[in-house]
Parts: sequence; structure tokens; C-alpha cells
Amino acid sequence: MAINPSLLFLSLLFLFNGCLARQTFSSQQSQNECQINRLRAFAPQTRIRSEAGCTEWWNPNSQQLRCAGVSVMRQTIEPNGLVLPSFTNAPQLLYIVQGRGIQGIVMPGCAETFQDSQQWQHQSRGKFQDQHQKVRRFRQGDIIALPQGVVHWSYNDGNERVVTINLLDTGNSANQLDNIPRRFHLAGNPEEEQRQLRRLAQQMQGRSERGEESEEEEGEGEEEEEDNPSRRSRHQEEEEQGRESSSCNNLLCAFDRNFLAQAFNVDHDVIRKIQRVRGNRGTIIRVRDRLQVVTPPRMEEEEREERQQEQRYRHTRGGSQDNGLEETFCSMRIKENLADPERADIFNPQAGRISTLNRFNLPILQRLELSAERGVLYNRAGLIPQWNVNAHKILYMLRGRARVQVVNHNGDAVFDDNVEQGQLLTVPQNFAFMKQAGNEGAEWISFFTNSEATNTPMAGSVSFMRALPEEVVAASYQVSREDARRIKFNNKNTFFFTPSQSERRADA
Repeated sequence: MAINPSLLFLSLLFLFNGCLARQTFSSQQSQNECQINRLRAFAPQTRIRSEAGCTEWWNPNSQQLRCAGVSVMRQTIEPNGLVLPSFTNAPQLLYIVQGRGIQGIVMPGCAETFQDSQQWQHQSRGKFQDQHQKVRRFRQGDIIALPQGVVHWSYNDGNERVVTINLLDTGNSANQLDNIPRRFHLAGNPEEEQRQLRRLAQQMQGRSERGEESEEEEGEGEEEEEDNPSRRSRHQEEEEQGRESSSCNNLLCAFDRNFLAQAFNVDHDVIRKIQRVRGNRGTIIRVRDRLQVVTPPRMEEEEREERQQEQRYRHTRGGSQDNGLEETFCSMRIKENLADPERADIFNPQAGRISTLNRFNLPILQRLELSAERGVLYNRAGLIPQWNVNAHKILYMLRGRARVQVVNHNGDAVFDDNVEQGQLLTVPQNFAFMKQAGNEGAEWISFFTNSEATNTPMAGSVSFMRALPEEVVAASYQVSREDARRIKFNNKNTFFFTPSQSERRADA
């Protein structure tokens, strides 16, 4: 199938226009939202159950998420569960907390390069083979980059639940709507999720009284029926045919049936089936039989990706930086695994490890203006105090717990508490922070609102303190030259402190 160069160019512009910087008005709004005197670690507020899983949203109306200009959701997909096709108004980073499965990403203007080996008989067109765009396998530890407006779906073909954490960068310049997270569903019945998100959006717009919200929602539904005769007639037809169905709220439901029949070149009966929703199955449905799509064998693909990842890692460590031009638009990489200990960028055998993902090792992140890190701290080990130079940090605790302290520009501790497994915490740009794992250790995934997020440590071998002249340290903190020397040079580590160090200081 030939690719139209003009269509491909327009698709590229459509996907990534304006991604060189975040919008000015969004930045100004974030600055106003970031006058934070207190932070808190919190769990999801809203839970929407589907037939084969659930979707949980952290409240986007919380001050710390408004400050960062992001929204966060967690999805659980049961075995044989299919997340129906949808797209969002903002770029996403998706981390696989557990499980494995397959995912499809529909890149506009790109060819269907996967073809079924079986041929099927069509009444009018003879034999044909199914073909579709690339389907990728994912597994625990993968992080997947999804541009705004790009259709994606996923399927759990394993034997355990799949759990994902999705960050939507609603403050990104690529989102030209508003800071409200919006999922545009192309199938299924997302009515409950839309209702919950609409309620949260009303809170963001200042309408937080529950009684008024429910009345407005009911009123809006009545207006839709009166103002949309095609929807009313369709509902009447369904009632006449005696079908039990809830209201249909995906994008295809509201279009005129005649228009869709012409657009797809199919009979009206086929369109009627597309627009019909049986029961309230939600946005994650259970497939009756195993889903059969064209995809590479699991081990073969994973082994190939691991070899390629290792080659890229050695390539970048050798000093060469990938500017992203080597990848074509249709074949660009969208995922990388951060769980492998050998993938660590920073490692201390007594303290832990950190694996980073940015525009240099996943070039698509340069366009999405996002990056990420996965960290592990061993028993009672900690991270040296530091601050993020150019990004907000959104931390999700994967396992264990850690005590985290966050300090603002006034020198006030705006957070000093444990972050437990499953909780979220935002650290605004330039706020200083440190963390120490509990007795069982701690693992986390962090998302950053910059494609090349940079930290400045306050202690250790690459810290700002090490870079200051000894006399400046002594004068600034009114200590002796000997103490200044200890402050500068006693910690030989780069980013960690070990429990033995901290215990010796406490005993002293």
C-alpha cells in the first residue's frame, strides 16, 4: 500500500504541532496554581467499573495536579479484557505496573504493515486478507509514549491482571482545548466515566455543590434528547425492536446513520449494530473467545527489543546522541522497558538504582515534552536532597513505602510523611525534596513535564555544594574550614545515602 507523502506530512504536523514549548497561558496558569503551602500523598478518588476491569482517576481538581498541569489515571484489565479504542486530548505516558499483553497504536497516514496469513471469502470482493497497523507486545516495566489524538487499544492476553498508570499532560501545548482530561471513545459505552469526569470538570470550573451538579447533568441529558432528533429516533427504533441497551456515548453514536452507511460503504443494518450498545459493559470488555490478531511471537519480539535496547544504551553511553531524525514517523519507537536492573543509569549496590527515560533514549519524548524515571531504594537507603531544575515531578509508589520531605522557596516543609504503595505525590519545579525507604524498601515511577528533566543534588560528589569554593561554604553557613571540607567531601556517592551513613550521623 503506497503512502501519500502529503498525507504523511500533514499527519506529522497534526500530531506534533506546537510541541516545542508549553503554551504561555498554560504556564501562567500553572504558576498561579503552584502557590502551594501543603502537599499530600493521595489515592485515586473516582473508580469506574467496566465488564473486564476498572478505571480510577486521581482528582484533576487537586491543587498539586493543577500546578503540574497533568491528570493521572490507573487502569486494571482482567485476563481476556479488551480496552476499547479511544484517544485523548493530551500526550500520555503509560507505565505497565504488572502483567503483559498487546497494544495497537493507529498512526495517521501510515500503512497497515501486519497481514493475516489466512484468506477469507468476501461475497463481492473475492478472497482477501485482514491487515492492520503494527501491534506491539508490552510487559511489566514498559513505559509507552502516546501522542495526543492518536487512537490506541490494548488487550490482556496473559493469565494475570494488567495494571497501568497513565499520565496525561493536559498542560502541554499540543492540547489546545483546556486542562480537563478528555478521552474520546470510538466504541463501547463510556457514559459512567464521562459523567464522573464531567463532575470533576465542574469542580474545576467552580461548580462544586453536588446538588446543583446532579440537576445540571440531568438537565443536559434532557436537552440532548430534544436537540438531537437523530438520537431520539434511534432510541425509539431500539425500543420498538425490544432491545435492552443503555445510551450510547461514543463518537460514532451521534452521527446520522445514513451518513455513516455512505462513509463506510455498508448497509444500514451494519451501522445499526455499530451504534447499538448492549448493556453497560463500559470501556473494558471481556472478549468471548481469545482475541486473534497478527503479532510477532512473544519471546522473539521481546528478545529482539532487548538486544536493540542494549545497543542503543551502549550507543548513547559512547557519546553519540540520537536526534530522532533516524526514525521514520511510521516506525518510531514508542516504548522502552525500565524494570531491568541492567538498564540502570545510576546504581549503588548498598542503596539502590535509578533508570531514566528521556528524549535521548526515546526520541518521541522530545515531541511530547515528557520524560520518566524508575527508582528502587533498598532497606532504609535514601536519595540525597535535590530539586528539579526544569520540570514538575509526579511520583507514584509502586511497592513499599518511603518517607518524603518537600521544601518550598520559603524554607517551609510542605510535605513530610510516608508515601505508601499506590499513592501519588507531586513535587513542583524547584521545590527541594529527599526520600528514604522504609524497612521493606521502596520502588517508584516518576513522570516529568520536560523531555530532558534535570536534577541538582544538594550533597554528594556532583552536588552544588561540591562545586562551591570551600571558603564560600564556610562563610555562607558560618562554619569552620574543617567543617566546610567535611560538608563538601564526606559523601562520595552521587545520588544516594546508605543506612549505615545516616545511622552513624544520628549516633554521633
